[in-house]
Amino acid sequence: MASAFAEKLQVAAITATLVSAGWIVAGAFYLDREESAQIASEAGDREPAQPLRQAGDVSLPAGANADLAQASTHSDDEAATLMIPVMGVSASDLEDTFSDERGGNTQLHEALDIAADTGTTVVAAAPGTIERMFRSDVGGNTVYVRSVDEETIYYYAHLAAYAEGLNEGQQVRRGQRLGTVGSTGRADPASPHLHFEVMRTTPGAEWWEPATSVNPYNLLVRPAQ
Repeated sequence: MASAFAEKLQVAAITATLVSAGWIVAGAFYLDREESAQIASEAGDREPAQPLRQAGDVSLPAGANADLAQASTHSDDEAATLMIPVMGVSASDLEDTFSDERGGNTQLHEALDIAADTGTTVVAAAPGTIERMFRSDVGGNTVYVRSVDEETIYYYAHLAAYAEGLNEGQQVRRGQRLGTVGSTGRADPASPHLHFEVMRTTPGAEWWEPATSVNPYNLLVRPAQ
């Protein structure tokens, strides 16, 4: 009798174990389905990854053409408002020196030299903020002005002197006096001029970091509409 009772207990224990295991498996399956559904739902809420498009030999994200168009519009807007930074100089007086070689090597000038008498007023070609003013061995008395949108730096070099009261961090308006034409730095004293450079950068970049120079001549000398 005791043996039969023990046998029933053993069967009951085995049955309970199997039932518990079944519920564990079922519960795990249910949770797995719920988790998968949640992941799928979250993925559906995200924007799809942008496909790549080919532009020549470069892979560009979708919408890059719009970015290029915007950059072109930026240049057009800039050309329409940029001021020749030397007083008394007209567009017909300018010579394109952007691709000239400098220093007896193949390094390009990548700037516009605007000839004028020493002491001629230099003004800001566009509004912005003065990021740096200092006298360098090459550029002499220099001024770096970052544009209002922070994506362009206008560089003025070889100044004879700075305008009175000009300081780093100061906001300047288009046409505001920055200094005077000179030949400081490595400029020929017999050929005073303003070295004017336009550099494309990014808002987070420092004034001294590498940037892409664009030809100021093309911005200042515009064909008649």
